[in-house]
Amino acid sequence: MALITWIQRSKTVQRVLHAQAVKRADCCNRRNPLAAQRQIFGELLNMAASTQFGRDNSFARLNNLSFEVAYDYYKKRVPIRSYQEFMTDYLYPGMPAPTIGRAAPYLDNVTWPGTIKMFCETSGTTAPSKYIPFSTRMFAENRRAALDMMSCYLAANPESRILDGKVLYMSGSTTLAKSAHGVWSGDMSALTLRFRPSYLAPFVEPNRDISALPWDEKLQAMAELLLRDNQIRVISGVPPWIILLLKRCAEIGGKPLQELLPNLELIIHGGTSIAPYRNEFEQLFAGHLPQLLELLPSSEAFMAFQQPGETQMRLTPFYGVFFEFVRFEELDERGKPAPYALAIPLEQVEIGQRYAVILSTCSGLWRYHIGDTIRFTATSPHFIEFTGRDRFLDKLEEKVTQGEVEQAVATLNRSGGWNVREFMVGADIPNRQHQWVLAVKDDCLNGDDAARVLDMTLCGLNADYATFRNQGRINVPEVLVVPEDGIYLWSQAERGKLGGQSKIPHIDPTPDSSMIASLRNFHSHAIV
Repeated sequence: MALITWIQRSKTVQRVLHAQAVKRADCCNRRNPLAAQRQIFGELLNMAASTQFGRDNSFARLNNLSFEVAYDYYKKRVPIRSYQEFMTDYLYPGMPAPTIGRAAPYLDNVTWPGTIKMFCETSGTTAPSKYIPFSTRMFAENRRAALDMMSCYLAANPESRILDGKVLYMSGSTTLAKSAHGVWSGDMSALTLRFRPSYLAPFVEPNRDISALPWDEKLQAMAELLLRDNQIRVISGVPPWIILLLKRCAEIGGKPLQELLPNLELIIHGGTSIAPYRNEFEQLFAGHLPQLLELLPSSEAFMAFQQPGETQMRLTPFYGVFFEFVRFEELDERGKPAPYALAIPLEQVEIGQRYAVILSTCSGLWRYHIGDTIRFTATSPHFIEFTGRDRFLDKLEEKVTQGEVEQAVATLNRSGGWNVREFMVGADIPNRQHQWVLAVKDDCLNGDDAARVLDMTLCGLNADYATFRNQGRINVPEVLVVPEDGIYLWSQAERGKLGGQSKIPHIDPTPDSSMIASLRNFHSHAIV
């Protein structure tokens, strides 16, 4: 506590820190992304040459070759893999099926030099949890990316008071498991908090006691903390959970948020698009929003962040990751590329084209299909739009992306003054229609009206959907309206997941549409 008090009182220290941030931001913005990708590609191959994966794929032969020659060999030798394929081939080779994925694997010089001591645990919907390798090198690269993002913010905001304040970090579960080999696994945010540099502890809230509380109690405690601690100037988290926190603050304080939280300067959000929630953020702050910055993090890599004054994120190809891209049209009906699908490096991407993202990382993932899709809107700098994950509405062959679904809900909120808090959409295959569940703030939303707006918007966004609707191959969508906390209550009751960084799937990811059926059955009494 003495450290933060000293920094807060020392204007000289703050000036020095701000000057360093400006210098760092300038260096960040002068980097050449294409040169960085070529350098990272060579470094990754060189570092992993002596690992099992490197030997299997003759990485040592690629030293001192030109990028073009080495990359051509790499594409022909190493197949694109999903998590399931990577798990079988390298994470759990030779293990019996019932034991695969039940605990973090032990990887010693398998796909990355040395022993992987941390694994980010992410929930699977139709399989056991995923354990994503998280090396010490990746930990350092993520920290470097975060510092660059904040440096760019400070350089653009010379009057910012973030340096004399704190960050409220809305983490997921803080529970970590430790194996007999000394390997830690758990939520990425929990790993980040557990192994962060000690000097950052005074600047990050909440403390471990609050972070470990059950979600409802943690939400209440964080709201009370945010209201009483005027040093908190930044909130970081997933949009729907940030909204829940802010609403709780308004309920406790009984005043407009701009009065209750006058020192809140910045909201950093990621994990899901803010578009469907933007309306509610505006309403909560009565139009006086703090600054918003979006980032595209994942358990596998740090991929993009937004700079102040810009409306879109920039791809950030500087942090221990080599990017490849496969055209969206090349994906199969499950949203997957073929093992040797045509992939291109960053220097060959086209503006306006939607791509699946393929990663090779300093945690030992090689040509890994992460499941995200993006579209480039510019290449100097590389501005991107996050257009969804590999699970899109395709049960009726329409291939509607998550980005289009979220844009349809954002249009719904704007067009009628409605306030959709949360939502999910899936397919009723026998009836050839989409089924939407919309959680709304009040009961003014009519399901039939919402269905018309959603249908019309998707027709305008997706040519296949419009064609299928005109041909009668897809019928009018059906909308179920539930109370504003209805989807969260279902998630807690049926999935055991609520809060932190647990995300509600906006598109039902199950092969048999069982998730949207479960949600609708849970609220069967509320059909509108």
